[in-house]
Amino acid sequence: MPKTKTKKCAAKRFRVTGTGKLKRNHMGGSHILSNKNRKRKRTLRGSEIVEHADMKRITPFI
Repeated sequence: MPKTKTKKCAAKRFRVTGTGKLKRNHMGGSHILSNKNRKRKRTLRGSEIVEHADMKRITPFI
C-alpha cells in the first residue's frame, strides 16, 4: 500500500510544536483592518494551539 500524500493546504496552515501539538494562526488579520479595533488586531497577530478534538481530524493530513 502506498504512502498517503501530505495535504499541502493543511501543511501551510498548521505547524507541529516540539511536544507534538498543532499550532495555527488566527483568521481575519490580513485585510480590511481599518474596521477592526487595536485590541482585536493585536490578538489576531499571535498564534494558538489547536483544540484536542480538532487535532484528531487534522493530524492525518500533515
